[in-house]
Amino acid sequence: MTTPPEPDEQAADARQTDTLHVDEVSADISDVYWIDAPVLIIFWILLGIVMLQFVTRYVFNDSVGWTEEIARYLLIFLTFIGSVTCVRQGAHIFLEFFYRYVPLAGIKPLTVLVELINTTFFSAAGYLCVELAIETAHQNMVSINLPKGIIYWTVAVCCFAMALLSVYRVVQRLRTPTERIVDDITKPLVSG
Repeated sequence: MTTPPEPDEQAADARQTDTLHVDEVSADISDVYWIDAPVLIIFWILLGIVMLQFVTRYVFNDSVGWTEEIARYLLIFLTFIGSVTCVRQGAHIFLEFFYRYVPLAGIKPLTVLVELINTTFFSAAGYLCVELAIETAHQNMVSINLPKGIIYWTVAVCCFAMALLSVYRVVQRLRTPTERIVDDITKPLVSG
């Protein structure tokens, strides 16, 4: 049998829940722009194809051959096109740990440096995808007669879009006061 918590423990729990409030999921779609539409469309197409694959394989015991390959490619598209949205919103994961121990004057240069590293990474990944797209331009997909380079070209475009958005975020960070940057970094952690 458990004993009820002591009043001091209840007060400590109440303080902890007050300071470490986790943001709830809301139905607010005010941050959805036209650039996010392809992600939503691809998601629903992918869902339909996976459902078709499931029904034909497990209900009719005769799966449609192209569904597995196309679902795999749509998942790749969903990942990289969705990453463009994440860069636009600044929603990629990062380590807040370092920002907590950096002096206030060093936070702005650190965030600009991180965005420049992101820009470099996305640009290099885009360049490599262009090379892969050129190399695989003559190869076709296994189940449908489309060039495999379509996948790499799409990923390359997404990587370059992420690089451009990262450059935009660098400019934003340079124009934003340090206190606002700190607020943006800590906002997901603590709600006031």
